[in-house]
Amino acid sequence: FQSFQSVGKEKNFVFLSKKIEPSSVLETAPLFDGLKKELASNKFSGPTFTQSYCWPPVAWGCDVVAISHQGNDPLLYIPPVLTLLQESDYQALPNRSGVCIYWTREPPLALILCPGWKKAQLVFDLLKTYRKCCRCLHPMLIILGQNKEAASQMEIRGCEVVVTTPYNLLRLLDHNTGLLCRLCHLVLDEIEVLFSDNSEQVFTILECYKKSTAQAQGNLPHQIIAVGTQWNKHIRPLITEFMNDPHIVITVIEEAAIFGNVQQVVQHCMNSNRTVELLKILDFTQRNLQKVLVFTDSVTEVEMIHKALKSNSIVSLKKHKESKCNAKCVLERWRKMHSSGTPAVLVLTDDCLQSLGITDATWVIHFSFPSPAVFGQRLQSMSDNFCTGMKDSAVDQEDVKAKSVILVTENSSCHAPGILYYLKHAEVEIPEEVYDLTARVQEFEKDDEFSRPLCAFLKAFGICRNRTECPDRHQINLSIDMAQNIADEMIETPERVTILPLFIVHATNYFGRIVKKQKDQYTALAKEMNDYFKVPGHRISVNTMEKSVFYGLCEGAICHRVEVVETPAKDEENVCKVPIKYIDEGRTSQVNSDQLLHLPVKFQSLPPQAVEIIVCRVKPIDNEVEWNPKVTDHINHKIKGKLHHAKVVHTLGKTVWVDPMVGVTSLPTMKMWINEYNIRSEILSTGLGADNPEHVGEIQKLCRQTPVLDHAESLEHFTTETVIWLLASYFCDGIGKFWEYLVFVVLGSIKDVSGCLFLDDVVQTKEAEESTVHQQKGCHPPVKWFQDDVSVTLKVLILRATDSKCEFSREKVTFSAFSEGKLYVADLELYQSVIAEKSTCVIKDTEAVIFLVKEKKGSWCKLLKNKNVHVSLDFEHWEESEDERPFTVG
Repeated sequence: FQSFQSVGKEKNFVFLSKKIEPSSVLETAPLFDGLKKELASNKFSGPTFTQSYCWPPVAWGCDVVAISHQGNDPLLYIPPVLTLLQESDYQALPNRSGVCIYWTREPPLALILCPGWKKAQLVFDLLKTYRKCCRCLHPMLIILGQNKEAASQMEIRGCEVVVTTPYNLLRLLDHNTGLLCRLCHLVLDEIEVLFSDNSEQVFTILECYKKSTAQAQGNLPHQIIAVGTQWNKHIRPLITEFMNDPHIVITVIEEAAIFGNVQQVVQHCMNSNRTVELLKILDFTQRNLQKVLVFTDSVTEVEMIHKALKSNSIVSLKKHKESKCNAKCVLERWRKMHSSGTPAVLVLTDDCLQSLGITDATWVIHFSFPSPAVFGQRLQSMSDNFCTGMKDSAVDQEDVKAKSVILVTENSSCHAPGILYYLKHAEVEIPEEVYDLTARVQEFEKDDEFSRPLCAFLKAFGICRNRTECPDRHQINLSIDMAQNIADEMIETPERVTILPLFIVHATNYFGRIVKKQKDQYTALAKEMNDYFKVPGHRISVNTMEKSVFYGLCEGAICHRVEVVETPAKDEENVCKVPIKYIDEGRTSQVNSDQLLHLPVKFQSLPPQAVEIIVCRVKPIDNEVEWNPKVTDHINHKIKGKLHHAKVVHTLGKTVWVDPMVGVTSLPTMKMWINEYNIRSEILSTGLGADNPEHVGEIQKLCRQTPVLDHAESLEHFTTETVIWLLASYFCDGIGKFWEYLVFVVLGSIKDVSGCLFLDDVVQTKEAEESTVHQQKGCHPPVKWFQDDVSVTLKVLILRATDSKCEFSREKVTFSAFSEGKLYVADLELYQSVIAEKSTCVIKDTEAVIFLVKEKKGSWCKLLKNKNVHVSLDFEHWEESEDERPFTVG
C-alpha cells in the first residue's frame, strides 16, 4: 500500500508495507494521558507527518522499520514506547529470583541502542524529561569505556530503560549474561549509522536478543524498532531474520525506491546522441508493453522528442505548460492506450507531473539529467509498482516492476555528484565515465573550499570519516597553511618546547602559548599592558570597530589583546555584542562594544602568541568521532594554565602536533624538572581513549600531497621559504638518508621559478639582503647540524664539490664550492664562539662535513644568531645527555 496522504495542509509521500491510519492529532494519538499532557506542556507541536504513521504500530507492540528525513529524532519512538511500558502487563516476566541471578534488581524492559555517546546522551536527557509522568521508569545511561572493572561492577538499579551503544552493551554482556532476560523492547536508533559503523556488533546483539526471546517462557511481548534517515543493505536481514512481520514506514521517496527494488540503470552517451539511445530503450519497452514516462526540463525538448518518436512510428503523448490539452485529458488517453494493448509513452516536463498525479508508471526515462529534488518526484510516478516483498538476495529481473533509466552526458555535470552519491548508496552499477565526470565537477567545486579551515577531525585524528558531508578542507592550501609566526623556541629546539595550554577544545586539542625558556616576550608585554591600562586615562574606548584589528580588553586586573572577528550593526543605544578572539590564548567570546579599548602600537608589534596544540596517537574508542565530555573535563582540569614539556613532531600553519606532552613541576633549588604525568597516558587510563598509531603518518602524508594554491597566489610569487617548506614537507619526514639525498638533488636541479630560485636576493629577510652571499649571487646549499658538549658538526649537502673553500673565525664560518657548474655559498654567523684553529672541513662525494670545536663546553640552544631557512637540525645524530631529557624513558 502506497499513497499520498494529507496531514495538515501539506501533502507528503509515505510508503507502507501495511495500511496504517495516521494519528495526526495529539489528542487522539495512541499515548497515555499523562504523557500527552507532558508533551503539551513542553510546547510539543506534533505529531509530525512521520510520527503520525510511526506511533500507532509502535504503540501496538509491533516490529517497526521507519525511514524518514526526521529519522534521527528520538520522538519517533519514545512516546509510544513509554506508553507500552506504562500500560502493558509485564507480570509474567522472570524476576530476580528466576534466571537473572546476576542482578541485584530486575534487568531492563527496554533497551535503546545508539550509534555513539552523544546521541545516547540526547536520548537519555529526553527520557529524564518525560519520566516524571511515568511510573518507575528510572532510565539509565551506560557508557563504560574499556575498563574491565567498570563493566564487572556495573549494576542496573531497577531501571526499566537502558540507553547505551553497541560496544558498551557487548562489554556489559561479557560480564552480565542475564541483561536481556526480561528485555521486551529493543530500539535501534539511527539504524544506517549503526549498520555502517558497527554492523558486526549490532548483529551480535540481535543474535543474543533472539536467543534470549527463544528461551523466554510464556506469551511475552517482544518488539524491535529500527529508525533512521537512509535505507541500508543490512536492514533486509534485520527484517527477515529478526523481525516478525514488521510495519515498514518510509517517507523519503528515494529510500522507498531502494526498498521497493526499483532498478536504476545509468546509460552514458554523448549529448548529441541522446535521441538515438532513447529510441533503443523504447524499442525494448514496446515489446514488453510498459507504461513509460520520458522526462525532460524544456518545452523545446518535449516537442523534439515527440516528433522523433512519431517519425519512428512510436505512438506517444506530450505534456508541457504550453500544451493545449489539459492534464486530465492527457492522463485518460495515456491509460486508455495501455489498457487497449498499445505501448503507452508520455513525454513531459517536470512541472506537469503534479497536475497529472501519476503513480502507476513502470518505466521512467530521464532524458534530461535530474536535480536531486526533481529525481525523487520522477521516481514517485512509479510508486504503485514498488515491490513490497522482502528478498534475501539480489532481485531477479522478472521481479522488477519499476525501472529508472538515467541518460548521462557531458552536459550532466551540474547535478551529477548528488545523484551519484544516491546511486552508490543504492549499490547501482555506474559506468567509469560517470565517475570521471563527477570527479571533474568536484575538482571545480573545491575552488570554493580553498579558504575554509583545514578539517578539525583530520588534524585531531589523522582521518575524517565523513568527508562527503564535512564542509571543511581536506588538503593543503599553502597560502593558509604555511608556517607563520611560530615561536622561535619551537623552531630552534623542536625536540623540547615548553607549552602553556590556556583553552581546551577537547581532550587532545588545545590553544596556548609556546613559552621561551630564557626570556618570554609575552610575559614582558603582558606586564607592560597591565601597567599601562591601570592608568584610568589610558582606557580609551573604541568608537569605530574594524574587522581583524587588534584592541585591548580588561577583565578584572588582567588585560588581553583581542581581535574583532565580525563587526555587527549597532543597536539604538550604540552598544552591541561583538565576537572577538583572544589572540594570545586562542579562545573566542562575545563582549559589549564599549569594552574594547584602543591598543597602542607598541603592544601590537609582538605577533599573536596563540598556537593550536594537538596531542598525537590517541583517539576516542568505539569508532566515535568526538571525545566523551568526561575525558575532556578530566584533561581540562588537569592541564589548563600549567606548564608542560613537549616534543614537536609536525607543524602546519599555527598548528603543532606534539608527542609526547607531559605535565612538569620545576624544582628551582635543584635546577631540574619533574615529570608528573603524560597526557596521552592520562587519556588512555580513562578507558575512553584508544591507540592511534597512524596519526602522525597520516598528517605527514597529507603534507606530502600536492598542495592547493589560493587564487591570490601563483607560482611566480613563490618565495624560497615556500618552496623549501613544500619540498621538505614532501620528502623530509625522517625516512632516511636516501630522501635527504633526493631532496638535495631536487633543490639543486630546480633552476627557475622567479629568476634563480635559491639566490639569496629572493630571500625576504633583511639579513640575507645584506650578506656577502647576496653580493656573490651564490646559491645556498642545505645544511644540517648536530652537537655534543665539545663540538658542532655541520653537513653541507652538495654533490661532487670542486674548488671548495672553508674559512673559520671565532664567530663565523664561510663555506663555498662549485657543483654542477653552479656556485654555492653558506655564510654562517654562529650563535656562540668556536676555536678556529681546531676546526676542519672534509669534502665527500655527496656532502661537505664541517667540524667546529666549541670555545666553551656545553650545549648550544641554536646554531646561528639569525634564522636561516636553509639550516636545520640533523635529528638522526642529535643526542641529549640523560639529565637533560624532559621525558621519562620508555
